[in-house]
Amino acid sequence: MDLAGKILAQELKTFEVHFKEAVKSRVSLLDRIMHYIIQRKGKQMRPRFVMLAAKLGGEINDSTYRAASLVELLHTATLVHDDVVDEAMERRGFFSINALWKNKVAVLVGDYLLSKGLLLSLNHGDFKILQLLSTAVKEMSEGELLQMEKSRNLNLDEKIYYDIIKGKTASLLASSCAAGASTTFTDDSLIEKMRLFGEKTGMAFQIKDDLFDYGTADVGKPTGNDIKEKKLTLPLIYTLNNCDADTRKKIIYIVKNNNKDKQKIKFVLDTVVSVGGIDYAEKKMMEYRDEALAILNEFEDSEVRKALEQMVRFTTDRKY
Repeated sequence: MDLAGKILAQELKTFEVHFKEAVKSRVSLLDRIMHYIIQRKGKQMRPRFVMLAAKLGGEINDSTYRAASLVELLHTATLVHDDVVDEAMERRGFFSINALWKNKVAVLVGDYLLSKGLLLSLNHGDFKILQLLSTAVKEMSEGELLQMEKSRNLNLDEKIYYDIIKGKTASLLASSCAAGASTTFTDDSLIEKMRLFGEKTGMAFQIKDDLFDYGTADVGKPTGNDIKEKKLTLPLIYTLNNCDADTRKKIIYIVKNNNKDKQKIKFVLDTVVSVGGIDYAEKKMMEYRDEALAILNEFEDSEVRKALEQMVRFTTDRKY
């Protein structure tokens, strides 16, 4: 068992009870869908970050479990909506909600999960947690829309890329860590420190996710998928800024006009590797990882801190 799983063994069981209670409804269709969602849940990485961040400052309490449930509800809502936007029929080897119940139902399910999360916090007066996570939802939406805007004209600026991933990915992990910390820490500067720790970890996580597009491992999405969707990723940005003018023009034309042609996509992938885009992105990913670990090392050494360190390293070492 991994260290986080070992430390949180009992708490994760209690969290399961809290989460199942949080998604209950009076509509049988919704209950069937919620059961399907619970059955196919992943590693619950974000609730683990919530609870470990809380445990770093004291004993996990009911407010911590509500924070973890809110994070999971919001995260699940965004995934359900993302699958509708992306017209995705599968997620990690399972049929998506929209594939089984169509888009209208999927959108309403996402809305339901979002509202349940907000009410969970409001009904218990968890205003600090609600503020942190509502800010994350806003930033996630802004990040996704910024990505769509910039993808249209392929304005491939590295700073814009960091703005995008800080919003669409890192903001939720940052708020998860801050929300968990807020349930046990009383010092706002320490809560902010945990928020920044989560943000750095989230940045490393997203760069790793982008790197999967240039590998061959089965990670639940086809290789070259980001190129087909004209998504800005760090390996591609670096390549376009460091290759010769003709190659740059050819890559941009392919991404804009031939992004469904397997041979053309292979040319882009191969060029990214040869120019050094992969190496550069991996270097930046490790920098974010090390910045996260440096923040964590400011806290007293403990099993909880070790578990958080292990989870940070998992974000960059994972194979999927």
